[in-house]
Amino acid sequence: MKGVKREEERRRSVFTRRALLLGAGQAGLFGFLGWRLHTLQVEQGERYATLAEENRLSARLLSPPRGRVLDRNGKVVAGNRLNWRALLVAEQTQDVAATLDTFHRIVPLGENERARVERELRRRRRFVPVIVREFLAWEEMARIEVNAPDLPGILIDVGTTRLYPEGEHLAHIVGYVAPPSERDMDGDPLLQLPGVRVGRAGVERHHDTILRGRAGAVQLEVNAVGRIIRELDRREGVPGQDVEISVDAELQRTLRGRIEEGTSVVVMNARNGEVLALASQPSFDPNVFNAGVSAAQWRQWTSQRATPLINKTTNGLYAPGSTFKMVVMLAALEARVASPGERVHCPGHFDLGESRFHCWNRNGHGGVDMRTSLKVSCDVYYYEMARRLGIDRIAAMSRRLGLGVPLDIELPGTRAGLVPTRAWREAQGKPWALGDTVVHGIGQGFYQLTPLSLATMAARLATGRAVQPHLTRSIGGRPVRGQRPEDWPSLGLNERDLRLVREAMWAVVNEPGGTALASRLPAGMGQMAGKTGTTQVRRVSREQRERGFRVETLPREWRPHALFVAYAPHDNPQYAVSVVVEHGTSGSGAAAPLARDVLVETFNRFRQPVPPQRVAEGRSG
Repeated sequence: MKGVKREEERRRSVFTRRALLLGAGQAGLFGFLGWRLHTLQVEQGERYATLAEENRLSARLLSPPRGRVLDRNGKVVAGNRLNWRALLVAEQTQDVAATLDTFHRIVPLGENERARVERELRRRRRFVPVIVREFLAWEEMARIEVNAPDLPGILIDVGTTRLYPEGEHLAHIVGYVAPPSERDMDGDPLLQLPGVRVGRAGVERHHDTILRGRAGAVQLEVNAVGRIIRELDRREGVPGQDVEISVDAELQRTLRGRIEEGTSVVVMNARNGEVLALASQPSFDPNVFNAGVSAAQWRQWTSQRATPLINKTTNGLYAPGSTFKMVVMLAALEARVASPGERVHCPGHFDLGESRFHCWNRNGHGGVDMRTSLKVSCDVYYYEMARRLGIDRIAAMSRRLGLGVPLDIELPGTRAGLVPTRAWREAQGKPWALGDTVVHGIGQGFYQLTPLSLATMAARLATGRAVQPHLTRSIGGRPVRGQRPEDWPSLGLNERDLRLVREAMWAVVNEPGGTALASRLPAGMGQMAGKTGTTQVRRVSREQRERGFRVETLPREWRPHALFVAYAPHDNPQYAVSVVVEHGTSGSGAAAPLARDVLVETFNRFRQPVPPQRVAEGRSG
């Protein structure tokens, strides 16, 4: 009995200890759980509630509409249009390849297009749409909708794309847009969005940030795998601001219709520097960049000798020829190395040591004073002025008139050109000879100037102010500085000297003996002042001169370039013009008549009041 009782007591004690241990364990476990729950729900409850909310919600950026570019009359020259697209959602079809095959039979897909779609499908989740085809025509959309039962996963969506209504006429000015590259990423999250474009050239590039706007945001409720359940909130982005430019689209189109390949025309408001037209041939259609430029198209553009992608008005470089003679005249007047009445004898050539420099008139001009020298474009006179001045004083005056210096126009990549100096030549390890100075007196030699810089020179000569060519009139409806003539400082040139140069330019066009007399403006349209120029592209040898060389017999690509600069009306300058005709043979024969027609179109377009005409006095010097 005692043994049995002792055994029961032992078992009871074991049970009790186990119960105590179990109870202690349970108490500890529930205590830990209680502490952990208190920590999670009370102490860190707000943090985990936020995390849970973030898992449930997805914030995504919205692309704002890009700002428009308008011409001076409010016409849209760069806008937005709807872009109908076919998208593919992979999770909505059991066989992606079969769907693409069917789509190809309805709307043909190129090999590159299909490869792109398949590449994007591999990179993205199956519920994320992938663009199969953009810029669908109505007929294509209709075929897709009719065949919708055979196209599982395909849906029609609408976005926006850039539209350039003027096409090639304003391509060099407005520019174009393209998808951003790695170097474009400037911290703006907007650039991460699919379909966003950035400015690649022209005004689109210069004002890209302004036109781009700011991204909006949408808050979506998503499930555990990120699929959208519903939209909870939406904040639209800030649209890009509209930019109004000074160009007149109608004038630009008219001028481009008048010029041939290799010709450049610049029209400026001489008083405030507004650019009214920048026309050059050939050009390109910027709308092509919306859908992507094919390799074949790019090869075609870049292989053309005429370089359609290059804006010749801002990037074409030419020797100015005799259009440069006003610079030498002003420099001579300011340095007082010659007086207006001093005569220089022109026998048809200028001898310097053993070198002979020819005048365009083989028979010579006889004795010419300063005014007459410009009217008849006597080379010998300017050889002599250059010899007296030296190249550095000529270069200094050139820069004051806007030549060979950067021009603050809103066209990225615009070239400043080159006006040589003695230091520039010596930096190349070569000496500057007096003969170099002489030939630069007539705008030949190392000069490389753009048609835009030549028009700027004409505007500064007409007004005496340091006007800068510019395109922007307003941003977001707010005018920008530079609209008034008084916004531009004086050049600091003697007004008497400027008046003499203007008188000589007037004589070039309006007096008997002037090199552009045949290009006078029609009666009732006022009078222009200008200067012709012809620049050689091949050297004429002494043997050719002695045989009676005629440039018209050369192949076109060997003929000289033709140039003309002008402003009008002479007594009340409103417009400045420059014209360059590549291989046009002569400034008086090709460039001056075109400049006259350009000014006629400009006056007709703006209906500018014409001051009383001045009658030529017949002075020939």
